[in-house]
Amino acid sequence: MLAKNPFLQSSARPFVAVAHGQGAYANTRAALQALDLTPVAGKRILIKPNAGRVALPGEGITTHPEVAAATIDALRAAGAEVAIGESPITGVDATEAFEATGIATVARQRDCPLIDLDRRPPVDVALGEGQVLHRIKVCAEVLEHDLVVSVPVMKMHMHTGVTLSVKNMKGCLWRRSKVKLHMLPAVEGDANKPINIAIADMASALRPHLAIIDGTVGMEGLGPSAGDPKTVDIVVAGADTFAADAVACRLMGTSAEAVPHLALGAARGYGVIDLDAIDVTPDNWHDWAVTFAGPPANLSIQFPNVTVLDNNSCSACQSTVLLFLKRYRDQLFDYFPDMEHLTLAIGKGHQELPEQTLCVGNCTARPKDQRPFVKGCPPVASEILRVLTGKPSIDTKDGRSPQADQTDAS
Repeated sequence: MLAKNPFLQSSARPFVAVAHGQGAYANTRAALQALDLTPVAGKRILIKPNAGRVALPGEGITTHPEVAAATIDALRAAGAEVAIGESPITGVDATEAFEATGIATVARQRDCPLIDLDRRPPVDVALGEGQVLHRIKVCAEVLEHDLVVSVPVMKMHMHTGVTLSVKNMKGCLWRRSKVKLHMLPAVEGDANKPINIAIADMASALRPHLAIIDGTVGMEGLGPSAGDPKTVDIVVAGADTFAADAVACRLMGTSAEAVPHLALGAARGYGVIDLDAIDVTPDNWHDWAVTFAGPPANLSIQFPNVTVLDNNSCSACQSTVLLFLKRYRDQLFDYFPDMEHLTLAIGKGHQELPEQTLCVGNCTARPKDQRPFVKGCPPVASEILRVLTGKPSIDTKDGRSPQADQTDAS
């Protein structure tokens, strides 16, 4: 359980600051200047960015390095001792991700420690208020720092609607324990996806003390990694992370009430999402709102002549398949002129599959029999093409480390 939030007073309305149009660094400093950062003096602060994938700055996938730089500078100016930590997705090496995202460069320039949160054994934390999650494995350094600052990217998400500062804390869960949130059974009588309930459960113990939401370049459509970059040039900051996420949702053209994990958490009293109950500065912040396209409801519409059989998969495998289809669909049937349709299966819930189905990911290993199979948890997009063509294909934009151990990753 994280320490009590020193920024919040029980009787105060949540305060959220928005800065726009000045670039990543200046927006971040401007938003933080509107907040009272004096509680960080003498504290050990862990900055938790979104650096869970090997991606370049400006792609809308990972936190912009200049937002990270400004966060370091502002917190240090207020008297804090600062480090940056991440537990990346399965198959990603944290050091490589920090380098690719540009965060390592700004950290070195400031002599700011970078922490692979998976390097040490986790701490088992009980969730007394959990409905589908009753225990979580939390990376040790997260609990050893005095305060945690969540610095996510402003993104849509194929499963959870959006991914902002509350969901970004999923990257504080140790190694493959994150996958558990995608593998939970449905709750009888509850129409919410189990993952949304699980994120609300996680928030009972892992609510950050400060949110700095990076909207420099966000992602619309098939987030968290297979969507399209969207330049917004905005930063949102606030101590009530639900309130900050609610403001970010409005700036993205949606509402927090329509995002199940935010609505569920707010209903439990973890934060405020009613914009009428939040003080936001400046007064004209609504003027900077744009509309982020949401993910399509049916992938077969997006990818004609391709059927994706998805039964209880996680977003990592979904992102892999989506990246593969986006990257190679125009040339895919050139490789196979006799093939008129491609069927892929992901997820661990399949009992029977059509013949010639391409099974993608380790969860499909059980039913694969003699069907073509792409190993990995998750595999990379280029590996799917290699299995189909029988030829090596290395794509540096796969978003993970080619040399990473696929059986023991985060």
